[in-house]
Amino acid sequence: MTHDGYAGIAREGLWKNNPALVQILGLCPLLAVTNSVINGLGLGLATLLTLVLSNTTVSLIRHYVRPEIRIPVFVLVIASIVTVIELAMHAYFHELYLILGIFIPLIVTNCAIIARAESFASKNPVGPAFFDGLMMGLGFAAVLIVLGAIREVLGSGTLLANAHLMFGEAARGFAITVIEDYRGFLLAILPPGAFIGLGLLIALKNVIDARRERRQQPAIAVRSEAAAPPATTA
Repeated sequence: MTHDGYAGIAREGLWKNNPALVQILGLCPLLAVTNSVINGLGLGLATLLTLVLSNTTVSLIRHYVRPEIRIPVFVLVIASIVTVIELAMHAYFHELYLILGIFIPLIVTNCAIIARAESFASKNPVGPAFFDGLMMGLGFAAVLIVLGAIREVLGSGTLLANAHLMFGEAARGFAITVIEDYRGFLLAILPPGAFIGLGLLIALKNVIDARRERRQQPAIAVRSEAAAPPATTA
């Protein structure tokens, strides 16, 4: 695939077709656990790794799976990968695993993952499939982290609290107190606060896209006029 092809995949995953902001998929864990940056980062990295590995595996086996059984096979591949990730988190990030709880195994049911396996990985070579999973995963993880940061600041007045759950005891000093003597805003750390925050992020993306489109319209009109053949006189 050409450089432009990979650039297009990056734009799709990070912005134009972002799983959380455009496809609106995977909302159950997104709304439930993003009450802090570390929680969002943990779930985001697990989802990203699942997307990369599942896309790569599906691309590798795409010529050997009959069309009639492809969806069950894809689900089996995704479930196997999520199980390995869950066991690894249980072993190495046990406290974070306990916080995220059921939402780690629920990655299997994330429609964005099976959608990428079916619509892209099963139709493309390993390189583009790997890169598509990486970009889609980064786009989803970025939304989780940004939403987690917003909710943590509004709900607790801190940022990067409990960083040691992911980065070890040396990261206890990473926590930042953004608002001193803050009593907290309960709605921000509850699921309704996540729903409102996600809606605001989607609205912000739509505003940015609309402004970009308005800026591009005059340039497109100028290029169209320049490309038009000169008028001939009778």
